[in-house]
Amino acid sequence: MLCTGNAARSVMAVVIGRARTDAVRFVGAGTHSIEGLPMSSRTRRALESLGLADGSHRSRQLTDDDARGADLIVAFAPEHVDYVRRVHPEAAARTATIKRLAAELPPGTEPLSQRVAALKLADAPVPRDEEVADPGGCHEDAFVACAREIDGLMDRLLPLL
Repeated sequence: MLCTGNAARSVMAVVIGRARTDAVRFVGAGTHSIEGLPMSSRTRRALESLGLADGSHRSRQLTDDDARGADLIVAFAPEHVDYVRRVHPEAAARTATIKRLAAELPPGTEPLSQRVAALKLADAPVPRDEEVADPGGCHEDAFVACAREIDGLMDRLLPLL
């Protein structure tokens, strides 16, 4: 799960994913993170509004090993996809926004890698409306709205993984 600072959107998605399934390994990272920071109080309260908690989160930057090892990189904004294409081009074919994946990842019994490959993500245009708005710098209600949006997107995405 990839956002900008690994402080809100990716954190929410990881916590939601881990709470819902043990069948998928969730890792969060940022494109421009300051390493080792705990989640903000607004992110924590937004997760609590969903009945979730995680006291162990520490922010981290997306690494080369992360990009190479991920079956799928789920981004929260087009600029995160652009970042992967620029900095980790080997992972471009496995990177898309959560909105695209929730809408377009084919269901099926084929391996995830085949279903992701069918999307031809490496050079696919990424419309600007595929963003989950960053609540950073906003009031707590924006964080709660973001958590609810991600919760709904995860409802659609998790069965496809």
